[in-house]
Amino acid sequence: MDGADTPVEVPLGDTLDLHPFAPRDVPSVAVEFLIAARAAGLAEVRLIHGRGRGVQRAAVLAAIARLPWVVAAHEAPPDRGGWGATVVVLAPAGDAGTTTPG
Repeated sequence: MDGADTPVEVPLGDTLDLHPFAPRDVPSVAVEFLIAARAAGLAEVRLIHGRGRGVQRAAVLAAIARLPWVVAAHEAPPDRGGWGATVVVLAPAGDAGTTTPG
C-alpha cells in the first residue's frame, strides 16, 4: 500500500489551508471541511486556496455554490489572506431548509 488513498485527519478549526492537497481533491476536501465545520457549530470559516491564476479559487467556489446552507462566500479581507482566501458563512446546522447534501 502506498498510502495515496489513506484518509488524512485534519484538525477542525476555523481555517483550512488547501495547499497540501492535490488540486483534483481540493473541491471535495473543501466541501467535507464545510460539512464538519457546520456540524461543529462554526458560523464562519476561511478557506486558503492561494492567489495564483485563480483556478483553485474557482473550483472551490463552484463546489460550495451547490451547498444550500452556505449563506455567503466572499474574498477574505487583506489581513486574512485577501484574494488568496475565501471566507464562507454557514447557516446553523438546525436551520430548516438547509440540509447536508448526500
